[in-house]
Amino acid sequence: MSLFSRRADRHRDEETGRAADARPDPLGPEGEVGDGPETRPGDEPTGAPRAGVPAPRTEGGAGGDGRDGGQGTDRGLDGEPVTGNAPPPPDNVVVELRDVYKSFGPKEILKGVNLAVERGTSAVVLGGSGTGKSVLTKHVVGLLTPTAGEVWVLGDRVDLLDQDQLDRKRTRLGYLFQGGALFDSMTVYENMRFFLDRLTTLDRGEKDDLIDESLEDVNLPETLHQYPAELSGGQKKRVGLARTLILRPDIILYDEPTTGLDPVSVRVVSELIVQLRDTRGISSIAITHDLLAAEIITDQAHFLSEGRIVANGTLQEVRRSDNPVVEEFFKGTEAYGAA
Repeated sequence: MSLFSRRADRHRDEETGRAADARPDPLGPEGEVGDGPETRPGDEPTGAPRAGVPAPRTEGGAGGDGRDGGQGTDRGLDGEPVTGNAPPPPDNVVVELRDVYKSFGPKEILKGVNLAVERGTSAVVLGGSGTGKSVLTKHVVGLLTPTAGEVWVLGDRVDLLDQDQLDRKRTRLGYLFQGGALFDSMTVYENMRFFLDRLTTLDRGEKDDLIDESLEDVNLPETLHQYPAELSGGQKKRVGLARTLILRPDIILYDEPTTGLDPVSVRVVSELIVQLRDTRGISSIAITHDLLAAEIITDQAHFLSEGRIVANGTLQEVRRSDNPVVEEFFKGTEAYGAA
């Protein structure tokens, strides 16, 4: 059984009141980094967090009120969630954008976006190029702040967090980039070690166990000592996903997770996303133009056009929209797929 399977069991145990799995989280129990500092010659000491590295997440938050389903929030100085006095989303909502506007100078990109993602579900954002999809997801991870509106993630308004709070929040978010974003000069093993070395004090054996199990989870254990140039496009995506998983995020954002892949690889990557949702309760937001991927992944679809959500619902409900932009999108993508 993998560490992530054990984590899923632990989550189910907590829901039913049974004892939780005692295996330590990579980021440590009660918000502390893992035990057993590694002391290999030439390594930077790992007995304490490195300077400038975000503090790891806390379970239940410093306030410990369990408001967000026991998964924790990043508290303000007074120990309360960072809300700006606005009412927080319901407990089952992990991401919510409320009337979000974003402008760059005179150019308006987002024009009142409203979107909510429930815990343990997969949301897909569809739309043409240049409609603001990537800008939307950058608000979720705090890379951009809205011109107006509210951005809620795991019980806190990320648009109001200070830098330390935002850094802690980001340890709970995973981001899979279009190309996998692997370091070309590092092997797969070294890519996987990168964040473990900087954000945990697990010993080498514990890190190696996490790396092996994460690669097993994406069915690529044989790539451990290969360089990215030796991998296919689909393998790079899957290794990137394994690296995203290694710190056990609560939410993963996927930026065009199947772009450039053949149909078999599209299905493999898409089914991995579904597997993470179903077995580990990981919530996700995916940007995609790929209807095959969308059909496999989607619980809730949101169609973005000219900075606004013009249709949402199940994928079939969005497909039946009478909005002319939505109709044109589906006609065009279906014709492309049939060509």
